[in-house]
Amino acid sequence: MSSAAVTGNAALLPQTELELSIKGMTCAACAVRVEKKLSAVDGVAASVNFATGKAAVTAPPSDSVAQLIEAVEQAGYGAEAKRPGAGVGVASPGVGADAVRAYLRRRLIVALVFFVPLSDVSVLLSLFPAYRFPGWQWVRVALAAPVAGWAAWPFHQAALKNARHGLASMDTLVSLGIMAACGWSVYAMFVLDRGQGRVSPVQARARRDAGDAMRELAAAGAAEACLLVPDGAERRVEQAAEVA
Repeated sequence: MSSAAVTGNAALLPQTELELSIKGMTCAACAVRVEKKLSAVDGVAASVNFATGKAAVTAPPSDSVAQLIEAVEQAGYGAEAKRPGAGVGVASPGVGADAVRAYLRRRLIVALVFFVPLSDVSVLLSLFPAYRFPGWQWVRVALAAPVAGWAAWPFHQAALKNARHGLASMDTLVSLGIMAACGWSVYAMFVLDRGQGRVSPVQARARRDAGDAMRELAAAGAAEACLLVPDGAERRVEQAAEVA
């Protein structure tokens, strides 16, 4: 049998329709990447919806679900097949919208708990260095670590997965931004601030303004004074000479 006949027979084979729940997508570009990876499988047509986190796949019976899941994993994401016998729109446990919202809400709450005191302490110690105490740098590091580490872990995790497959996404940009900001802050606290005095920019400006005002006041003063002696005569004297 010729190859053309085999191809024609394959085209006449019934197609299997199934739904996959895609995990790890954080932007529309992720959905496009998964869709391209699934469509690259021989005989597969896929459509990925980022809003619902679902992939509608049409594949020949020869393609197993494991092959399709492997294709998604090669793109740097996770996938689970819909439960057998589940109704329309019912996804596997743990991948629903409610579970995702609860997952992100926990991280948001923890981030706020640490970020609020971190921002207050950072502003206070930056504007008023006199309030700095021994080990203040480590206090800020301890407050920032849960925010930049645990709360932002979904971004770091997605960036690592993409890096293993030689890919980059918005998660990569966010993760690199977090690490760069934290790295610079640590360097500024432990290196740059160590050799500086305890005068803040606000205090330095206040001192400079006060000094300028005193100099202007001194310049506006009278250079001579009129001294009235007991015999009624007036004598002019220089201010500097009188003070001396």
